[in-house]
Amino acid sequence: MPSDEAIPADIQRFIATSIDSVPHLEAVLLLRYNAGAEWDAKMLAQQLYLSEKRSGELLESLCAAGFIVPSKENPLFYQYGPASSGMAEIIDRLSEAYMKHLVEVHNLIHSKINKQAQQFGDAFKWKKE
Repeated sequence: MPSDEAIPADIQRFIATSIDSVPHLEAVLLLRYNAGAEWDAKMLAQQLYLSEKRSGELLESLCAAGFIVPSKENPLFYQYGPASSGMAEIIDRLSEAYMKHLVEVHNLIHSKINKQAQQFGDAFKWKKE
């Protein structure tokens, strides 16, 4: 059974620093697979089984992160457009890793989310003085 080590370290770092959730990743990859097509929140919601509100938030987040760009004709639509060739290359490699190691990629994303939740919870623990 493949482990996290099957995923290159730079891809693991990219997931840790740039991928917020599984829907975040799936939205990036969906737009990448359909490069050139323009997407709005309703279209993305239908493909990812999310609410339009959540899909709209995802699109805005992906745009702010430099994964996608707004349409020139209609700012409510977006298309794949990484901010740099380096980002495009790592997204291509992430896509390959996702196809080969789906469970491990999901585990990396969820472990990041769980760690963030634990850190947030720890901030509210009572401490002896």
